[in-house]
Amino acid sequence: MAQVHSIDKIKLLKIALIASVFGGLFLTYFLFNPSLHSFFVPCPFKYLTGYHCPGCGSQRAIHQLLHGDLLSAFRLNPLMILSLPLIFWGLGTMVWNFIYDTKLRVKLFYSNLFIYTYFGVVLIYWIVRNIPYVPFSHLTPAD
Repeated sequence: MAQVHSIDKIKLLKIALIASVFGGLFLTYFLFNPSLHSFFVPCPFKYLTGYHCPGCGSQRAIHQLLHGDLLSAFRLNPLMILSLPLIFWGLGTMVWNFIYDTKLRVKLFYSNLFIYTYFGVVLIYWIVRNIPYVPFSHLTPAD
């Protein structure tokens, strides 16, 4: 019985630590605009090549999203904004499994069709957002 109690304390400590880290990140992205502060990590792909990767604009999009500006966030990185429900679904399932010691799985994430399709969408998005002509130029985040 004492060991179960200590496991619960360890689990609670882990949850508190993870919540603190995510809370700190959310607070940082809420308080500081990545466009205006140099302590945010720039995209290494963009720095080396001059081209946008699929994640370019995500930090600024998160800042806009935390301020309730969904349209500006979408303009900065539409793929990330459209992927958020999947990300939260997957993270929520992981948290549920951790807290309740279950083994629930999101079958969609284990589907080869989904994995290859999503990977293909990311690759196409990566290429298309670097085409400097309208309408593709609208996928480029404002620098």
